[in-house]
Amino acid sequence: MSSSQTTAGPAPAAQGSHHWVLTLEMPGRGMTTQFGTWTPPAGATRYDVLATLRAHIVAQNPEMASANIIFFSLEPNRL
Repeated sequence: MSSSQTTAGPAPAAQGSHHWVLTLEMPGRGMTTQFGTWTPPAGATRYDVLATLRAHIVAQNPEMASANIIFFSLEPNRL
């Protein structure tokens, strides 16, 4: 008779309600893609989230202040 043992992996880290990916590009000069999870405040719109995330990236990379948005994805963080 064989037995099977299942072990649990590490506990998942706390995550936000939504997963996001945002790519900004300065044509011919540089590009950045960042991603993460976040729980937007109640009543926030998709535009509100985009503007907040873009400002967050620009605060870290001031040279991206006038960058073009190449890609933006915002999805519920569940399977």
